[in-house]
Amino acid sequence: MAHMKPLAADAHPELADDFAIFERILGFVPNSLLTMQRRPKMVKAFGVLTQAVMDPQGEVDLGFKRLIAHFASRAAGCTYCQAHSLIAAEIHGISKEKLNAVWDYKTSTLYSDAERVALDYALAAGAMPNAVDEELMQRMREYWSDDQIVEILGAVCLYGFLNRWNDSMATQLEPGPLAMGKHVLEQGGWKAGKHLAD
Repeated sequence: MAHMKPLAADAHPELADDFAIFERILGFVPNSLLTMQRRPKMVKAFGVLTQAVMDPQGEVDLGFKRLIAHFASRAAGCTYCQAHSLIAAEIHGISKEKLNAVWDYKTSTLYSDAERVALDYALAAGAMPNAVDEELMQRMREYWSDDQIVEILGAVCLYGFLNRWNDSMATQLEPGPLAMGKHVLEQGGWKAGKHLAD
């Protein structure tokens, strides 16, 4: 059960353009932002950061950056963000087959060696305490440039904020992410838990 009720999407009309960013990313305005809008400047700042991290002109595929976010959220334990990031990954071009194999990324032929090491990195960077070490950085540099590593870590850190926000607020999952969680994530032990409606 959510600790704080989301406000209506039109509660702060000045946020319409900011909310539109997330409608493009997810297909809806997430409850996290509808709660956060009690401080409109936070929504605006988060929108700017999101656009910078998820810049379509970047070198790392937008859908893959959402998978990075998923693995960082998995490490942090935020079930809300795990489901949300997979919805965004699908919207940004990750196939259903690849999403369905997300628990088997280490062995599935749908994932490349470069993707595997980046997902390992996301798990390590999202862990508490942080588990990124020199050996993992060397593995990353076999496949990814420094600029690409910055983009990948940006996705981890963007979701680090959301992981803390949504777990602390027990933000209620919307129907689409909840369905994604039940279809793809439950097979690996995922549970919506406190993110379910009353």
